Amino acid sequence: MGPDSSSPRTPQKRNRAITARRQHLKSVMLQIAATELEKEESRRESEKQNYLSEHCPPLHLPGSMSEVQELCKQLHAKIDAAEEEKYDMEVRVQKSSKELEDMNQKLFDLRGKFKRPPLRRVRMSADAMLKALLGSKHKVCMDLRANLKQVKKEDTEKERDLRDVGDWRKNIEEKSGMEGRKKMFETES
Repeated sequence: MGPDSSSPRTPQKRNRAITARRQHLKSVMLQIAATELEKEESRRESEKQNYLSEHCPPLHLPGSMSEVQELCKQLHAKIDAAEEEKYDMEVRVQKSSKELEDMNQKLFDLRGKFKRPPLRRVRMSADAMLKALLGSKHKVCMDLRANLKQVKKEDTEKERDLRDVGDWRKNIEEKSGMEGRKKMFETES
């Protein structure tokens, strides 16, 4: 029996081996990730210590009261300078935000008072398109059927004859019976 044999136990063993290999790889990856996290944490801590040693010199408390007062004055001066910088930056930010609001308002006014929705296909008549393009001031009618109704046709002789005859049902009723025939003879002569 070779590796291609399809005995019922071979696929189960193979599935178990694949599952065990996956579990092993997963545990190795988790171990590597844990060591990387520890390295990252130690690197951050060393960067923090370096930054603090550069920017914050160690505090030396003086022994006498006058030296402590002098230290407090220096600290207050540094605090005042930092507060002034903070205030100046806040004023710049407020000024910039005000300019942004003004520009947005101008854009809003230029675009129109309402936010336009995204365009989509709409079936419009020619009149509606012209009204949308030209505005409500211009009255243009593109309704061809209405224009056709407004056109007067020239009267032809046949139409005049038909109009003179009138309703054909009335004519037949009048000609039916003895009275109708009598009238027919009277009108012909």
